[in-house]
Amino acid sequence: MEKRKIPGKKQWRLLPKYKVDMHSKEYRRRLRDSLLVDWPYAAHWVDSAIKTAYSILKSWRKNYVKGDRRRRRPTARRLFVRAKQTLIKLEGEKLRVTVKRAEYVYLDLSARYFKLPSEVSSAGLGEPVITPEKVHLPVHYEDTQSGKPAVAWDFNLLSLDGYSPETGWVRIDTKKLASVHISSFEKRRSVQRKASKSKKARKVLSKYSNRERNRARKHQLEIARVIQSVAGVVGLE
Repeated sequence: MEKRKIPGKKQWRLLPKYKVDMHSKEYRRRLRDSLLVDWPYAAHWVDSAIKTAYSILKSWRKNYVKGDRRRRRPTARRLFVRAKQTLIKLEGEKLRVTVKRAEYVYLDLSARYFKLPSEVSSAGLGEPVITPEKVHLPVHYEDTQSGKPAVAWDFNLLSLDGYSPETGWVRIDTKKLASVHISSFEKRRSVQRKASKSKKARKVLSKYSNRERNRARKHQLEIARVIQSVAGVVGLE
């Protein structure tokens, strides 16, 4: 064990020393081979799981050393999977995901918030994160915003103010979004004190939080569409 002091705090962290180099190619290859034993699906899913696990551990270790995490091992609390680019293919309004050789699952993308640019192909897709409810699909494409100006935006409580040398000042009203958070804050504050002791209060608090998130998301999407319609390159402060 290695003992390391947290900078600026009177706390110490214990860091284990492993007998093997977890980041070596040889160790990763052995780990991959052991997971592929009796694995009936495409081998790329194992590669994706290893990559995701290493990413989670790296993030946890960084925060643990800073004193922001406990020594308890990190766990994924939500069910998700990250698909490698080699496992996906864009076919019109559907995303084809390879489960195993010659066996596919098709995900409908027609209900997405924003239209995919026409020039985007399978090569322009990043690694999607798939959950039981949603598909988070990163898209990479060149900036072809039809000559729209670059706009720098400043967030305020009741407005989103943008400026471009070409168009001047642009203001988007965010009062409705702010009112959602303010009204929900008052409701949640009255319940939070009881939530730690009452199961019923925790359910009510969860209901208020979900309601706030859903209402806020509606206004956030409206603001995002306005920004997309008036600006090309976006800078946020």
